[in-house]
Amino acid sequence: MIRTQEAVQVLTKCVDPEMGSDIVNLGLIYNIRIDQQDNVKVTLTMTSPMCPVISIILADVQLRLESLPSVGKVDIELVWDPLWNPEMMSDDLKYARV
Repeated sequence: MIRTQEAVQVLTKCVDPEMGSDIVNLGLIYNIRIDQQDNVKVTLTMTSPMCPVISIILADVQLRLESLPSVGKVDIELVWDPLWNPEMMSDDLKYARV
């Protein structure tokens, strides 16, 4: 059985190339659900609807989650509500950028 922490750990390897930071610490991951069959559903956003690397990030998320042992289906839901803002970043990342 896959644990949420395992999914989070692999997603910290997904880097937004424009921001130079991983999508977890950027606060782009809104929710991760794993069911009894190890199907994973991730709800996430991007820093902007105009982000030119959306497809690259989504493909990276898909591949990294699919690399988890015994993972079932991976479903990625891209949402724009709430809109991302810098306050969503982890404290470590916010303070590192000051």
